[in-house]
Amino acid sequence: MTEHRDETIEELFDRGLAVRRDVLGAEYVDNSLKSANAFMQAFQNITTEWCWGYAWTRSGLDRKTRSLINLAMLTALNRSPEVKLHVRGALNNGVTVEEIKEVLIHATVYCGIPAGLDAFKAANEVLKEMGAFDGKK
Repeated sequence: MTEHRDETIEELFDRGLAVRRDVLGAEYVDNSLKSANAFMQAFQNITTEWCWGYAWTRSGLDRKTRSLINLAMLTALNRSPEVKLHVRGALNNGVTVEEIKEVLIHATVYCGIPAGLDAFKAANEVLKEMGAFDGKK
């Protein structure tokens, strides 16, 4: 995982696709790619190349840390569907339920109650669905 400044777009895409599948799950990623029409394929390409191929493979932060940062930023942006997706990814990257809760508490303090509430609801839904906790604690 080093910074490859001389990589081609195709190399970034391939490296990004591997990371994206590891974090979000191959089924989700493959369905996103398969269902993209010509218009949406441009977005799939930029996401896979820049986000996953460039940013997520840099050596400065591990995947767990990147997942925690994503959850905080997505809370700030009030993007509940993306919070759900990245809660799954965070669990795949070794983030615990307790760490997810703590990052959402921290983000709520800085981003506000409405954004925090939406993020907590989204995360809770995914965590319950995945059987990550019994829902009472």
